Amino acid sequence: MSSTTQVATFGGGCFWCIDAAFRRVNGVLTVSSGYTGGETNNPTYDSVCSGTTGHAEVVKIEFDATVVSFETLLAMFFTLHDATQLNRQGNDIGTQYRSVVYYHDEAQLKQTNEMIAQLQSHVAEPIVTEVSPATTYYPAEHYHQDYYNENPQQGYCSILIAPKLHKFETVFKEFLTEQLI
Repeated sequence: MSSTTQVATFGGGCFWCIDAAFRRVNGVLTVSSGYTGGETNNPTYDSVCSGTTGHAEVVKIEFDATVVSFETLLAMFFTLHDATQLNRQGNDIGTQYRSVVYYHDEAQLKQTNEMIAQLQSHVAEPIVTEVSPATTYYPAEHYHQDYYNENPQQGYCSILIAPKLHKFETVFKEFLTEQLI
C-alpha cells in the first residue's frame, strides 16, 4: 500500500449491495466482501449466517485518499443502508447484518462519531451503528466477491440491490467512475 492508500471497513446488511456500490467509486482501489468482528477463526458464510460466530458481513475497501476521502465514503455508506435498524436491513435479520463501522485509526473513529452525531440530528429514531476498532478480517468465499455484477439477473440483485444502486448513483454521481459497471 502506498502512503495515500487507506482502508475502510463497513457493514450495512448484506455485503452484496455495499460491495456493488463501492466498486463504482473513483479512488476505490479494491473492494472485498468478508467477515469481521466475531470470535471464530476462519468463519464461513454458513457459520456467520447461523448467528453464532459474532461476525458481521462487511466490505473492506482500499482507497486512494487523494481521490476520495474517508468522510465521503462514510456519507456513501450511510446512504446505502438504514442505520436506525438494529441487527437487520429490511428482510435480512440477524447480528451479521448489523450496521457497523470498523475504524482503522483515531481519525476514522473521530470522523465516524462526528458523522453519526450530525446524522442523528436529522432523524427521529436512534442511529444504532456500532463503531468498533477493526479486527481480523476474513474474506468471504469467492462466489460472494463482486456478486451483483456477476449475477445481475438474480432475484435479490434485480429487486433489492438495483434500486439501491440507482439511488446511490443519483446522489453521488460526481464521485463515480465514468464507465459504470
